[in-house]
Amino acid sequence: MAYQARPVVDAGNQLGEGVLWCPRTQSLYWTDIQSATLWRYTPRDGRTRQWTMPERLASFALCETDGWLLLGLASRLAFFHLDSERLLPIADVEADLPTRLNDGVCDRQGRFVFGTLHEPPTGEAKHRIGGFHRLNADLTLERLPLEPVAISNSLAFSPDGLTMYYCDSPTRRILARDYHVDGSVGAPRIFVDLAGIAGEPDGSTVDAEGGVWNAQWGMSRVVRYRADGSTDIVVQVPATQPTRPALGGATLETLYITSARDGLSADDVRDEPLHGAVFAVDVGVRGITEARFAGAPEVSPSS
Repeated sequence: MAYQARPVVDAGNQLGEGVLWCPRTQSLYWTDIQSATLWRYTPRDGRTRQWTMPERLASFALCETDGWLLLGLASRLAFFHLDSERLLPIADVEADLPTRLNDGVCDRQGRFVFGTLHEPPTGEAKHRIGGFHRLNADLTLERLPLEPVAISNSLAFSPDGLTMYYCDSPTRRILARDYHVDGSVGAPRIFVDLAGIAGEPDGSTVDAEGGVWNAQWGMSRVVRYRADGSTDIVVQVPATQPTRPALGGATLETLYITSARDGLSADDVRDEPLHGAVFAVDVGVRGITEARFAGAPEVSPSS
C-alpha cells in the first residue's frame, strides 16, 4: 500500500526533527536542530510559533506537568516552560566526548531514553563513540548497556512498552531488544535490515497495532513495518531527507513527517523547495498517545 504526503508547514528547516503530537493542546511540536529552534503548529487554525533555544535542540518530550517540556539540548538536558521561556538545567551529557544529543523518546513508564551522535572535525568520518542514556523520573541519569553508536536514531517503544527499537543509522539496521519495566534490557536482534538501500534509517514511531513507521533519509519515504519486520505501507515524501514521523490529529491517524535540507546544495533546494517542510498524510492507522516525562521541575512557573 502506498500514500503520498502533502506539505502542511513550509518551514524551510535546516534539520527538522523530533516531531511529537500533543493531544492535550491538539498541536504538533518539532525542532530545527541546526537553527536551535523549537516549533509548534496548530492544525485547527494553521498557526505556528517558534522558540529560540540557547543551543541546538536535538530532541524533547512533553511533561506530565502542563506547560513544560523536557529538552535534549546538544550538550545537556533541561526543563523548559513554554509561556515564561524559563530554562532549568538538569544534567550535562557525555561532556568528555565530541558528541551531541540526538534522538529521544519516553518509554511507557515516562523515563526519557535518548542517544547521542559523534561530531568529528569537518571532513572526518563519524565513529561509534556515542551511547544511549535514560533520564529517570527522579532526575537520575544512567547510560544504558547498549553498543556504542555513531548516529543514534529510530528510538521507539512497542505499545506495551516491552520492546525497544533503535538504530545506529550508518549500519542501516533497525534493532530491537526486550525492555523490562524495571529498565533492564535484553540482547539485540535485527528487526529490519536495510543494507540494500541508498539512504539510512532515521527517526521512527509506533502505532497502536505495533507497526513501526521509519523515516528513511535520502530515500524520500516513510515505511511502516509490521511487528514481524515485514513491509506494509510506503509513504512517499516530496523531499529527499525525511527525518522523523509522528501520528497525530484528532483521531491519531494523521502521519506527520519532518524533513531536512542539511547538506543539500543551493541548486537542490531551488529545484525541490519543499526540503525542510513538514508533511502530513491520513493513513487510516491509529497511533498511540506518547508517554510524557514523569519527572517534574522543582519550581513552579511563577516562582
